[in-house]
Amino acid sequence: MTSCLKPFALLCTFLCIVSCKSQTIVSDIQKKNNPIINDTTFVNLKEYSQDFVYDMKYATPDNFLKAKVYDCAECFLRLKTVNALVEANKKFMEKGYKIKIFDCYRPLDIQKKMWKIVSNPEYVANPTKGSIHNRGGAVDITLVDSKGKELDMGTSFDFFGVEASHNYQNLSTAVKQNRILLKTTIVNSGFNSFDSEWWHYNLKSGLNDKVSNAKWDCK
Repeated sequence: MTSCLKPFALLCTFLCIVSCKSQTIVSDIQKKNNPIINDTTFVNLKEYSQDFVYDMKYATPDNFLKAKVYDCAECFLRLKTVNALVEANKKFMEKGYKIKIFDCYRPLDIQKKMWKIVSNPEYVANPTKGSIHNRGGAVDITLVDSKGKELDMGTSFDFFGVEASHNYQNLSTAVKQNRILLKTTIVNSGFNSFDSEWWHYNLKSGLNDKVSNAKWDCK
């Protein structure tokens, strides 16, 4: 009787192996077609909202590096940063404004180039520690009105001087109000301001994410 069962047992074992392999293949296909997305996954902001204005400075020579250092003008961020930014933009749109993006995720290699030019932690994060930009949790932004005109913030983007500080008071009433509008709304949406730069905001929950040097795919 035992000898009669051996062929059946072998057949079961074979079928089990085939079935298990098939399940593994199906599982791999599912993962490829439906990658797991969580709060720390890097995503493209454009795929979550079409309501932002873009002027990605480091994808052009119009920046303090005087060189194009991004291959394409895409805004990649951690998903949790994108969600918070989209919610903030909705609040601005209710008031007749939109967020204009200057910079988002920044590879660590670019941070090193910046540090060589401006080795001042008040304006450029030391790459040995990494910027929140390198973690996908920081954005450089301003506001535009319904006609697409930038609100006057007192200085240009990436202005390395005391005039760009949130604490600087020798500004017109209009500029002060514009800065307050930007800061108040974005901070209430889950971000922290950066003292020396009116344009820079960090996601409060993004400070401990890993530094990344990955380059995005330009299609």
